[in-house]
Amino acid sequence: MKILTAVNLRKIYGKGDTAVRALDGVELAVEKGEFVAIVGTSGSGKSTLLHMIGGLDVPTSGTVTVDGQELNRMTDEQLTIFRRRNIGFVFQQYNLVPMLNVWENIILPVKLDGKRVEKDYVEEIVSTLGLSEKLSNLPSALSGGQQQRVAIARALASKPAVLLADEPTGNLDSRTSQDVLGLLKMTGDQFHQTIVMITHNEEIAQLADRILRIEDGRIVSGSERRHSYGKGRE
Repeated sequence: MKILTAVNLRKIYGKGDTAVRALDGVELAVEKGEFVAIVGTSGSGKSTLLHMIGGLDVPTSGTVTVDGQELNRMTDEQLTIFRRRNIGFVFQQYNLVPMLNVWENIILPVKLDGKRVEKDYVEEIVSTLGLSEKLSNLPSALSGGQQQRVAIARALASKPAVLLADEPTGNLDSRTSQDVLGLLKMTGDQFHQTIVMITHNEEIAQLADRILRIEDGRIVSGSERRHSYGKGRE
């Protein structure tokens, strides 16, 4: 089952001779439960693509569909609500609220949506990510790796259709990066979570089920799926 698709996706900045084609006809399909890494150098269009499929920016042309809903057809208000309920984000900057403790940061998106927190589910995420002893701590008392774990837990708490990770280990050292990415993959497997991650790091990308490469705004190659991501997940 395809949970995310992009069809002929284009994003052009500027006009005429100065126009920049950040995305130039991207075609993308991601299956439910799949972990996809999109690899590209700076300026290749990978961040722009993530912003388009996450509903953070509007394409010049083409369509993005998440969990059966075409983002382009939504009003700004509809898109904001849909994004909060269906798309989880993990950024290079952890974006934690400094005056809230770890538990409050994790459940914040659920509370903002007016929903009841599924405490058992969130506690399972917390335990999996090794945060059980840190729930009363403020972000300032955590290491970078711990803060990124909190950001992952927050993204998972609302059970999004898709989790998007934008260079999630960019601020971490290599050992912490491997730890955090290993936990991200483990939580994806454990909670049947679809993950799309962009990175410039080839080694990190190897953790994904499938690797796509983007150059000059186009996906130019992709590896075969190496894991049975679909088995037992429906």
